[in-house]
Amino acid sequence: MAGDDPNSGDEQSPEEEFQDLIRQLFGGGGGDIDPEQLSRLSGMNIDPAMMQAVMQQLQGAFSGAGEGGIAWDMAKRQALHIANQDGLGVTTGQRTDLDQAFALAALWLSEATTISELATPPQSITRGAWVEATLPVWQELAEPVATSIADALTTALSEQAPDDMQGLVQGAGRLMRTVGGSLFASQLGQVVGSLSKEVVSGGDVGIPLMPDGEAAILPQNFADFGRDLEVPEDQLALYAATRELAHARLFRHARWLRLHVISQVTDFARGVHVDTGALEELASRFDPSEPEELRRALESGALLPERSEAQKAALARLENLLATIEGWVEVVTEDATSRLPSAQRIAEAVRRRRAVGGPAERALGTLVGLELRPRRMREAAAMWRAVTDAVGPAARDALWDYPDLMPGASDIDDPAALVARLEARARGEEPAPDEMDDALAKLLAGEDADAAADNSADGSRGDPADDATTHEAGTDEAGDDTGTDDGPPEDHRPV
Repeated sequence: MAGDDPNSGDEQSPEEEFQDLIRQLFGGGGGDIDPEQLSRLSGMNIDPAMMQAVMQQLQGAFSGAGEGGIAWDMAKRQALHIANQDGLGVTTGQRTDLDQAFALAALWLSEATTISELATPPQSITRGAWVEATLPVWQELAEPVATSIADALTTALSEQAPDDMQGLVQGAGRLMRTVGGSLFASQLGQVVGSLSKEVVSGGDVGIPLMPDGEAAILPQNFADFGRDLEVPEDQLALYAATRELAHARLFRHARWLRLHVISQVTDFARGVHVDTGALEELASRFDPSEPEELRRALESGALLPERSEAQKAALARLENLLATIEGWVEVVTEDATSRLPSAQRIAEAVRRRRAVGGPAERALGTLVGLELRPRRMREAAAMWRAVTDAVGPAARDALWDYPDLMPGASDIDDPAALVARLEARARGEEPAPDEMDDALAKLLAGEDADAAADNSADGSRGDPADDATTHEAGTDEAGDDTGTDDGPPEDHRPV
């Protein structure tokens, strides 16, 4: 019969035609969709041209999906497309001016901090080069959220599918993950591409985006930033170069810090779960003629529910960490640029810019539920200023040598306690024990008591490991004299 021939659609219903198209797509053949089949979809009120475009996009996403079903190549293409639309190259004059600013900034910075210079020369880069350099970190930070969205989309679409298509839907689970993950990747690419038009330097966002030990300024965005400040361009360049070098030096010196920041961000991101109710409601009224609805839901953050208590705690830890980093950078930059007449004015402009954030940074917040603007930066800067005035740059910078030395949230709240500890250490005094010291002492005391009890029990059995201890006490288990120190201890091994 003609209706039994899978290559013939004359006797098939529109729903069967649609299922054939889905099977062709799932088959991964990579061929073009049959236009005649698409033309028969009019019985389902689906625009064939729109469906053909959707099918081609889905096939492209499926073929380009990486591990976990996320098409990160799509994110890169999208970001580079936006970055290079209005992107300009770096002129010889711009590179020369910034190279000179970096050289002088390095000298000034060495007077303000004991943290050593970078091994790699700083660079002047384009917007596209910034995307290329930072996208691996963006991918690492966003992957937990992308996976959550892809999983939720798979579940929601499976629940909305008719019973007679459940087998088909279940067999296409990987593709459904790819659709959701690729849509998220596309949105991330748009955000990163737009962000490339806002950032002035590699450390402008506050997290370690650039490769380890690398510093960079984007001349095109730097020119836009200084246009309304009415500050001489050479002073702006010196301030921006000093701040960027301070940020890069810190992360190169404290090599543990990069992993610490990224792990805190990913810990927060792993707690992000999609609002399945909102997603199911969207899927129930999804109109194929309005494919932008899901995209708009991602952009607005409507699919991300209110933060849990665990997420709020993770976000507070992350904000304190970023504030501690940026507070140090601000204080060191302030000391290094004290010769600049307009330094205070530029610093205030930078603080306001970081506090408000740009459109792309706000878009990132709605996409992954994370704001990268530390609200306690002023308090953290005040802490670092108090430490610098009390014990000097060397003792201050030594706090970055090990993770357990780095100031915490309580130190931002009460810098005086941190200063007192550092001053006592400088005088060679033992610092006053805090709550953690007391808890550790109790723990060790409990362990010592357990060990003593174990040793006593072992001694009652005549364990040879305790012979030396018994000898030093001068008595054996029966209370007899064990001899003098110049003779060997008696053998208490059982016979």
